[in-house]
Amino acid sequence: MLELHVFGPAFGQPDPSPFCMKGIILMEMSGLPYTRVRGNLQKAPKGKLPVLVDGGKAIPDTTFIRMHLEQAHGIDFDKGLSAEQRGTAWAVEKMLEDQVYWLVVHERWANPANFDRGPRKFFDAVPAPLRPLVVAMVKRQIRRNLHGHGIGRHSDAERLELGRRALAALAGILGGNPYLTGPDPCGADATLGAFMIAGLCDVFDSPIRSALQEHANLVAYAGRMRSRYFKDEAARAA
Repeated sequence: MLELHVFGPAFGQPDPSPFCMKGIILMEMSGLPYTRVRGNLQKAPKGKLPVLVDGGKAIPDTTFIRMHLEQAHGIDFDKGLSAEQRGTAWAVEKMLEDQVYWLVVHERWANPANFDRGPRKFFDAVPAPLRPLVVAMVKRQIRRNLHGHGIGRHSDAERLELGRRALAALAGILGGNPYLTGPDPCGADATLGAFMIAGLCDVFDSPIRSALQEHANLVAYAGRMRSRYFKDEAARAA
């Protein structure tokens, strides 16, 4: 049995990580039997979740999880797509993962009020005497990551403009299609769906969420993806 190691439901979402939601959608798309397991970051090969465990082999990172499913299990997530469609789908994935993701991280971790609403809860298992030190250490590392990426060097207005442009591009590519490349989901819908669901989380004060809500097709798409791939999330969360 395949195991997908994730964080588990939080903040009214199937998972607080868009990458874990992407992994779940990929597994649901594959049609392969699997179980979801609460992961342990300390044991994760790259210190991140999700991780797919297949026959004792651990595969971290959703891009490599997808590749493993394609190569080891013969899953074709992009069946029927043209070379142009495959190129567009890949570009959409990388824009979301390499830019939009960091905008979301900044909103949730660098904003003190948002941090208290969400990420601070990740540290509840740390012994109380050590918790302030661990929180400060992790926040410093994330600030360094944001600065190194470049998103952390921009003003709030500049970050919002980048987010608006990305969302406008996504809305334009999606158009009136039910899914990214047409009537049926492709591999990149796992990424787009996960990020649109995450972007609509109402726990946080989020200008990016407000910008997303200006695009009716993206909001409807997020609802469609959530209904299709997380219809059993209430049972799993119980």
